[in-house]
Amino acid sequence: MSKTGDIAKVSAKGSIDLLWGLIVSTVISAVGTIFIARLLGSDEYGLYTVVLTVPTIIGIFRDWGVNSAMIKFTAQFRAEGRTDEIRSIFLTGLLFEVAVGLVLSIVSFFIADFLAISVLNRPTIAPLIQIASLSILASGLINAATAVFTGYERMKLNSIMLISQSIIKTATIIGLVIVGLASTGATIGYTAGIIIAGLIGLALIRVIYMQLPKPFSNKQEIKAYLSVMLMYCLPLSIGTIITALLTQFYAFLLPIYYSADNVQIGNYGVAINFVVLITFFAQPVATMMFPAFSKLDAQKDKESLRNIFRYSIKYASLLVLPAAALVICLSEPAVETLFGTSYLTAPLYLALFAIQYLYTALGNLTIGGFLNGQGRTNFTLKMNLLTGAIGFPLGYLLIMNYGVLGLIAITLVASIPSLLMALGYIKKSYGFTVDWGASAKILFSALLSAAVTYFALSMVNFAAFIELLLGVCIFAAVLAPSILLSGSISRSDIANLRFMAGSTGALSGIINKLLNCIDRIMIALGR
Repeated sequence: MSKTGDIAKVSAKGSIDLLWGLIVSTVISAVGTIFIARLLGSDEYGLYTVVLTVPTIIGIFRDWGVNSAMIKFTAQFRAEGRTDEIRSIFLTGLLFEVAVGLVLSIVSFFIADFLAISVLNRPTIAPLIQIASLSILASGLINAATAVFTGYERMKLNSIMLISQSIIKTATIIGLVIVGLASTGATIGYTAGIIIAGLIGLALIRVIYMQLPKPFSNKQEIKAYLSVMLMYCLPLSIGTIITALLTQFYAFLLPIYYSADNVQIGNYGVAINFVVLITFFAQPVATMMFPAFSKLDAQKDKESLRNIFRYSIKYASLLVLPAAALVICLSEPAVETLFGTSYLTAPLYLALFAIQYLYTALGNLTIGGFLNGQGRTNFTLKMNLLTGAIGFPLGYLLIMNYGVLGLIAITLVASIPSLLMALGYIKKSYGFTVDWGASAKILFSALLSAAVTYFALSMVNFAAFIELLLGVCIFAAVLAPSILLSGSISRSDIANLRFMAGSTGALSGIINKLLNCIDRIMIALGR
């Protein structure tokens, strides 16, 4: 249990360090998105969204799963005391990212004309695609840095990189759009922010790299480590490419369906940018689970593995499910408050997109980190192949007939079979599964709060920002007693959370006061 506790504390600290970086960077980006969306209008904003689709799709082929291998082996070698080998892992992954990123940036630059004219039917965006091509190489640096920080569990450095990127990108885009460069200025600003953030990430990698002990042989065995990393990540890389291609395939079909209309693409872009609010809670959990499970051996640490798996799903659900339910019920006043009334269909898109985060109750955020951390990348590949087999043909039919609504429908449906398959595999191979009772109670509490809030707001007719604030208050007022009365958390959960909070620094005092208050209420309720 001490090992479980130690890993939980480290993961909690890493999650908090990543959380504040995500919050600050996302708030900055969100403010920028609001200004950009208002300045550009739905048509120009839709064009800007189309431009970024190309380097995003091409960038899928840059990683090959090497970043995941960096996280896996960095965390594992630290746990095993093999810190002298970590330098080689860092250097190997970074060189691979730079080499592949450079090649793909050049490819994107030279095929920009063909894609703009023959595929996207928008000849004027070819120069913009060429500018954005530089972001492929720069994104490789960012992803390599993120892998280093995650595997070494130094998420404060990752937050510094995220915030720097958001500030530079947002300021540059707004400035260039204001002076009249429209979607061209937005593209230049986006690319500049990615490049500078990549260089900052590279500088921060060097800080960790210089603190590591040198290899005993005093030389870097790049070829040997690359071979080991590729053997681990080859199935993972194929699966990752399939999943990423699937997402971009959906986005790529939209400009074809809306060939003469950028407005719905603009509404889609707003919804995607807004749903990122839920990732405040989802991403830190998903990120920190990978190195946590990489430290554990299924034979030696079976009890710790079971505890961390079950509790990570339960506590992630306590954070993510209410956030998703809140976004679903307040999508209309939220979009109108922040983006104005010109994005008419964005609230519906946003509410539907947020449904996918309810899958957290099934272990959606934990299963990937669990399987990859345990080296089960072959099974991860099978999951992605199943999702792709469903998603590509069905996605084409739905999107080409229903546009954004079809895209959302296939996004919600395609991953469910592989998720259920993974739960069956984990139960069979490891002997444990999700705490279904806890997940059901938390899901019920979140949806009940959302339903009460939605129907309460439907009876009033206030300004959008007033309805937004009122809705948050109603949601919180219903959620708190619902969580306690349903038994979604127990006093042992309070003890666990209090122990984990000990690693959160200045926040520990605030968290402990809140937990003590909840504990007293539970005692009064006889629970």
